[in-house]
Amino acid sequence: MTTMAGVGSADRLRAAWAGAHRPVPGVPGWARNAAYAVPCTVFPSSLWRIAVCTFHAPIGRGAIGSGTAPSGVPGVPLGLYVIVLSIVSELLAFTAVGLVSAWGEMFPRWIPVLRERRVPALAAVVPAALGAVVLTLLWTWVAVSFSLGMRIDAGPLTSNSVLSLDDWKGLVAVIAYAPLVLWGPLLGAVTISYWKRRRITDPGISGSR
Repeated sequence: MTTMAGVGSADRLRAAWAGAHRPVPGVPGWARNAAYAVPCTVFPSSLWRIAVCTFHAPIGRGAIGSGTAPSGVPGVPLGLYVIVLSIVSELLAFTAVGLVSAWGEMFPRWIPVLRERRVPALAAVVPAALGAVVLTLLWTWVAVSFSLGMRIDAGPLTSNSVLSLDDWKGLVAVIAYAPLVLWGPLLGAVTISYWKRRRITDPGISGSR
């Protein structure tokens, strides 16, 4: 019985995973690939943070690498903070997949009150568009600042800076964080595709005629 229950749970998990990723009709191939790529832009930095700050892997520089850096949240250790931050980041990134999947157009059955109701197009487009703009500006500024030898607060990079091209540890951090530059543009492109598709499939949206 235990084995059968385990198999049933695994089947339900696979079905839920497939359902969450299955694109709706009319989604261009490039939009599907871009949406699937968004969580991948976040994963390397999340993996690096957890490896360095939680498991103290010897691949970090400065205070973070030595394990003495604070989390910035009173009473919360850095190791726990980065786990929560990484999970939240991945969940936010995964919402891009909703812009090409059925659950981005109709609320899932497990959501009370709203279950199987149509998702208002603007309820998805507005936060996605704002997020795309903020992420693009943020990570572009980080990249430009780093290329100019500055921190994001315009202060100079130091010998203990986490991101650096001076040694392999700093280079690993750069490689882990570099994909984040693509998060905003990819999300923006998928959001535009979603809006165009919903204008066609939802006659009630202004301007669809």
